[in-house]
Amino acid sequence: MIRLTGLTKRFGANTVLDGIDLSIAEGDRVVVIGPSGTGKSTLLRCINFLDRPEAGVIRVGDLEVDAGRATRAQVLGLRRRTAFVFQNYALFANKTARQNITEALITVQKRPRAEAEARADAILAETGLTEKADSYPAALSGGQQQRVGIGRAMALEADLMLFDEPTSALDPEWVGEVLDLMRRVAERRQTMLIVTHEMQFAREIADRVIFMEGGRIVEEGPPAQIFEAARDPRTRAFLRRVTG
Repeated sequence: MIRLTGLTKRFGANTVLDGIDLSIAEGDRVVVIGPSGTGKSTLLRCINFLDRPEAGVIRVGDLEVDAGRATRAQVLGLRRRTAFVFQNYALFANKTARQNITEALITVQKRPRAEAEARADAILAETGLTEKADSYPAALSGGQQQRVGIGRAMALEADLMLFDEPTSALDPEWVGEVLDLMRRVAERRQTMLIVTHEMQFAREIADRVIFMEGGRIVEEGPPAQIFEAARDPRTRAFLRRVTG
């Protein structure tokens, strides 16, 4: 179970997250939609303290952290229980595809190198990148880089996978292969919190869709409710803009 209570984040005088309350059951796929600049990516980044929230309580599995009093050990604990997929891939440029996957397994999870490399090779096979194991990011397409990024997150076997607009930096030709990989991850009932502008994908994959605006959750519900019978006029207006 993942639970956020009163999560608040400010940048100067600007309140980006305004007391977010959210619960995600194990195995659920929750998709967050909404206008740009409304706090969606910040929500993900605050969950594992890439951005430090000012207030709120974050619970992931058996770890509960009060954001206002979080210790370094608690922050590291959150990061061990979560895996982040970035919109700009965030791969180490000086490491191969295999090394990008093994890095956290060795340095964070303290796995033996041989075990980490075996795990990485299994992930590369699963993501269709076996032949790219020894390639550096500069030699990979955007879609291949993002598949390595997703593979890196898969390898950690985290309680929660966080996807921050994983297709937004991709050329259109690479979007499909990344979404297909995410579908395969979702089929395993991996707990996922996904920020995306891919509305059709959100309809297909989500157990629950959340619409955010102004740093708050405006409306949430099953995909059919949100996309076909949204109650809040702000949700309806947003969907009209993005779906035509």
